[in-house]
Amino acid sequence: MAASRRQFWQKHPGLVWSNPDAADSVYIRAALLRPRFGRLLEIALEFGFERVRAEWAELLDDPHSETKRARDSVERILNNIRKGFALAAERN
Repeated sequence: MAASRRQFWQKHPGLVWSNPDAADSVYIRAALLRPRFGRLLEIALEFGFERVRAEWAELLDDPHSETKRARDSVERILNNIRKGFALAAERN
């Protein structure tokens, strides 16, 4: 993992505490399963909204994931982030 990515994930301790060298996808999916607006916004800014949305789609396709509990919160958060990005793009 690149040093810049490692530094980014160090700001979010506990997401993947058992494997600090996990792939970005593992971290992103862990954040999605424990949704917090600020954290998901930072991840979307770092990796792009489409990447976060794609990781969420992968989780939704997995019948064994914990998405049912997080689904409403994640959908609301991602919708608000998408709207915010759209507004920012309009202003630029």
